[in-house]
Amino acid sequence: MKLYTSARAPNPRRVLMFIAEKNIAGIDLVQVDLGRGQHRSDAFLALNPLGQVPVLELDDGRLLSETRAICTYLEGLQPQPNLMGEGFEERAFIEMMDRRCELQLFLRIANSVRHCHPGLAALEQPQFGEFGVAQGQKMRETARWLDGVLANRPFVAGERFTIADITAFCALEFARGLMKFRPGDEGMGCLQSWRDRVAGRASAKVF
Repeated sequence: MKLYTSARAPNPRRVLMFIAEKNIAGIDLVQVDLGRGQHRSDAFLALNPLGQVPVLELDDGRLLSETRAICTYLEGLQPQPNLMGEGFEERAFIEMMDRRCELQLFLRIANSVRHCHPGLAALEQPQFGEFGVAQGQKMRETARWLDGVLANRPFVAGERFTIADITAFCALEFARGLMKFRPGDEGMGCLQSWRDRVAGRASAKVF
């Protein structure tokens, strides 16, 4: 299989971290240079007409995009260690937290960066600065909520590490790099402690 990825991009990092946690070997990585616009080339658009990474090319030539869909496939391919839930009840609660982290934290961070960071002006046209600032504020509301969640349990979805932790961690690392967001600096000690623990995992260093 081949994974079309891009260095430092947050969604590919989620898949790479998932792969590392499962210790899946044999997937070739193909770098797509977003800065040079390779994701808009005819060759890449033939892989994903939306021009987004990551894309997983299966052994039979089929193409799978969207981060969570790729992770679902990999979970089925190699079920252990389980990251998406054992049984329908646990799967449902992990998915709930994963979706909250994706839509309320990750997406808001991405919107803030895309519309406020001058380095992304070439990738995001037009930029709407006021929208980006508002998304940054809303992201902090979600981060404060998550800080409260982590005051009562060790991981985002419960007692063990799951895909929800990967999504939240990659979101915060994206904000850390481009928004200079540090939860501890803004009174979110539980979120900062969780981030630091996850950063110590071997999978957190694969990106």
